[in-house]
Amino acid sequence: MIVGLTGGIGSGKTTVAKMFYELGVSIYIADIEAKNLMHTSKEIKEELIATFGEETYKNGKLNRSYLSNIVFNQPEELKKINAIVHPRVGQHFKDWYAARSKEKYIIKEVAILFENDSYKHCDKIITVVAPLEERFHRLLQRDQTTREAIQSRMNNQWNDAKKIALSDYVIQNEDLEKAKNQVAKIHQEISLLSDKI
Repeated sequence: MIVGLTGGIGSGKTTVAKMFYELGVSIYIADIEAKNLMHTSKEIKEELIATFGEETYKNGKLNRSYLSNIVFNQPEELKKINAIVHPRVGQHFKDWYAARSKEKYIIKEVAILFENDSYKHCDKIITVVAPLEERFHRLLQRDQTTREAIQSRMNNQWNDAKKIALSDYVIQNEDLEKAKNQVAKIHQEISLLSDKI
């Protein structure tokens, strides 16, 4: 069983993913795997350079700030990157999941689960939400960035209400202990469900 885990930027979905991991659930974090593939896949490197120029990689390493500047406030450019990277991540996930298909369920954490339609390949969906100001606070601390930059990234994602409408579970991630309790309850429910399948 594939359980999709998503949430807006700064909602704390990776923190929630770790809580599931501590309960023995295998976790696939699409953003991390995408970053790894952007460093290790020859095909991705070649296509990114062909699309965005030689500066895309510096000394063999992905030039993040260069790419960030290109996609900042330019959704069309972001779509180009996603079109190159996402199909490879999709295939990587299929291989990863095939090796774990006997497990009761796995969690696939994807920031843009709904936006890129990958929610359609999930059996259940969990959305993590947190108050807007709390999200800004977390991101300002974590990324040493500006409110404007954060808002721009938020604008590229669906709002919470839209995600919640398509989700099976919603985790309110404001208080860590309360979030842990919600995770434990959902874990129990999904484990029982997978036994019936």
